[in-house]
Amino acid sequence: MSTYDSAFGYVSAHGAPLVDLLDPQPGEKIIDLGCGTGSFTADIAERGAEVLGIDGAPEMVAQASALNPGLSFTIGDAHDFTISEPFDAVASNAALHWMTRDPDAVIAHVHAALRPGGRFVGELGGAGNCAELIAAMQTAWRVFGLGEPELPWYFPTPAEYAARLEDGGFTIRLLEHADRPSRMTECPDGAADWVRIYAPSTLADVPPEMVDPLLARVNELAAPALRRESGWVADYVRLRFAAIRKPNSSTTLP
Repeated sequence: MSTYDSAFGYVSAHGAPLVDLLDPQPGEKIIDLGCGTGSFTADIAERGAEVLGIDGAPEMVAQASALNPGLSFTIGDAHDFTISEPFDAVASNAALHWMTRDPDAVIAHVHAALRPGGRFVGELGGAGNCAELIAAMQTAWRVFGLGEPELPWYFPTPAEYAARLEDGGFTIRLLEHADRPSRMTECPDGAADWVRIYAPSTLADVPPEMVDPLLARVNELAAPALRRESGWVADYVRLRFAAIRKPNSSTTLP
């Protein structure tokens, strides 16, 4: 595990909730980037911080606002969002791997949103995330004579993301890359449901009559590695980091 200092309190980072790694303090101004339906935003707010949830999907922002009255949410693209005053921290939970257009632009805009010394804390899918699921998809697509599925995620290696953060004006305080097998509680039909929920764009060009047999083949291919007696398990690999904006670094936005 990398060095870890008092900028992030004293918490055992491995396996701890991301909000503990962020360690929000009463009165701090914090952005939840890629807030989704706002559950992580609410976790931060419970610590007494003033939180702004930002998400690029209007339906997510609407749902977050409905579920969390009293908290602030706004629609914004992480690649080009701007704020009027600097924040103490930016946090992101299971969202950065969806921001595929230009990861460096995301980091640059986070840097611009932070005061010098401000914290950037996040967790995303890392290299190897969903490798068995992706391999099953790719094989099934070939078996059915389809082109390679265009995957909608970005799963960087620790070295790659560390370089992006450092080049973007951050000092890394912690960087972890760990297996996190997770039960597919929301996917009763296993890998097939997982594709429908998390990769619907890959099915957009598949002939409708082919979708069900294609996903049945994905299940067959993924089952030996991912199906247990207790149910299906997703082979998640998570990349977790904590960094601070260098006090003297300037921002060059794309």
